[in-house]
Amino acid sequence: MQSIRRVDVYRVAEKPNAPLPMTEEEFATRANLIGSVTYEEIKKAGDELTYTDTLELAGEPARLRYAVRYVNAAGQRASFSNFLLIEPAAKVAEPPTINKTGKELSESALTITWDPPRANIDGSTPVNLLGYNVYRTIASQPVVSLSPLNQAPITSTQYQDRNFKFGEKYTYVVRSVSLGSEGKPVESLNSNSLELSPVDIYPPSTPGQISPAPAPGRIALFWPANPEADVAGYLIYRSTDPNLAKDKWTKLTPALYTKTTFTDENVEAGKTYYYYIVAVDNAGNVSPPSEVVSETVP
Repeated sequence: MQSIRRVDVYRVAEKPNAPLPMTEEEFATRANLIGSVTYEEIKKAGDELTYTDTLELAGEPARLRYAVRYVNAAGQRASFSNFLLIEPAAKVAEPPTINKTGKELSESALTITWDPPRANIDGSTPVNLLGYNVYRTIASQPVVSLSPLNQAPITSTQYQDRNFKFGEKYTYVVRSVSLGSEGKPVESLNSNSLELSPVDIYPPSTPGQISPAPAPGRIALFWPANPEADVAGYLIYRSTDPNLAKDKWTKLTPALYTKTTFTDENVEAGKTYYYYIVAVDNAGNVSPPSEVVSETVP
């Protein structure tokens, strides 16, 4: 064949459930010439040629079958190439945009918000949008396969991640979900990313009521356990002067005390002692002090 002058691109639009086999003769009968790559473009491209199909298919689901053929300077056409089959979604929404000023961190949830897409990827409206999928990666765990955090597409523009750990570094992205061919969902590309590194700055709640129980030579203290799962222990303070500033009371537990009963045996008969406790979590956050209780040694 003489030198190539252009490459013609042909396409057949089929129903998604049409039989896959097709002969070259059948393709030649049904195919439409949708465009060409010129000699000048071929010279510029080098070893790899590209053609963009604008897909003016009236929004109908279809399986697209492509083939190309070379045309020489005399207008002679070569045989068709092998077939390329693609099933594009009719309209796919653009990715959403995470609002980086709309994040919210609390003790129980990391909340992210995003702005919805304004159009489909081809610029058309209304947006073909079923909802959103939220994805998260963890810096300490290499990603092997990624599944959305949500079980079904989210229809709002906010997600609360309650399954997180303080001290981890997370990266979040969101994808739009569109209705694709044959009613199957199709995801957009990733949104912009948001990195969050939650730090535990949240102290435990105030310990519950202390119940003192005096006996000769000792005072026993009892209190309910704090409800927080990350409480590491308690600190117990004592004074003989209830008006003394609390930071000057004697600490009876030099290290965190992990039980909810304590016996003070360093007491004198007839004296009244005052107590309060604080809870401390794994991050070192200290709760407000409990109510002060008092008891006199018999």
